[in-house]
Amino acid sequence: MTKPFKRLLLTGAAGGLGKILRDRIKPWADVVRLSDIGDMGEAREGEEIVQCDLADKAAVFKLLEGVDAVLHFGGISTENTFENIMAANIAGTYNLYEAVHKHGVKRVIFASSNHTIGYYKTTDYIDADSPMRPDSLYGVSKCFGESLSRYYYDRAGIETVCLRIGSSFPEPVNPRMLVTWFSYDDLLESLRVSLFTPRVGHTILFGASANPASWWDNSKAAHLGFKPKDSSTRFAANFPDTGAYPPKDDVATIYQGGGFLMSGPQYKD
Repeated sequence: MTKPFKRLLLTGAAGGLGKILRDRIKPWADVVRLSDIGDMGEAREGEEIVQCDLADKAAVFKLLEGVDAVLHFGGISTENTFENIMAANIAGTYNLYEAVHKHGVKRVIFASSNHTIGYYKTTDYIDADSPMRPDSLYGVSKCFGESLSRYYYDRAGIETVCLRIGSSFPEPVNPRMLVTWFSYDDLLESLRVSLFTPRVGHTILFGASANPASWWDNSKAAHLGFKPKDSSTRFAANFPDTGAYPPKDDVATIYQGGGFLMSGPQYKD
């Protein structure tokens, strides 16, 4: 049976989510090209392995040869020094889009992050038109990626779905994740609709399962038809309400970004 893509590129294939997606995306392409700076092991059937530093422009241009669409999960996924984030997430994403443009690739799914809007309060309910409010240098780099993808859509017609991933793990590990949890199956479904919806333009999709509480309104991405099936409800008993309130100045509770607000530089008056 003919598959939808001849060659699908997954960057960040050695990362946590890259390892989860590696086998699950194979039904979508004759060949899945896996890329990372780290070790990805041996190529399996229907795979190509390309070790590539996203900060190396020439290597990225070669990486994109013969690619039909990109799942861009590469780069640094936590707070780090600006220098490291600059190379991997900012220069790396620019290099990717330049290569996408050069080779005529028409669609990118950009693994963005909820940390682009982490400085909204947990009492706020926002949508894709709400201004970015990054909670970290990592979040800033994802804001750059979203803005860059918008530029390449407006300037060159390259379609992108920016997937603002919440917390994609086997299960929530703290009360905050009861809101932000994004199951692996729902993550895969979000990628499927993002790749196969005929026209996506430039879309921002909040990546969360159908949890009982939500901070994010996905109505601006309704054309994708994303309908999460899982819910964090079944894990709620793991975090019983003790009746204790956090301190009034507990930023990890006040703001949607949680613990990311306590990582990286701390600026004080």
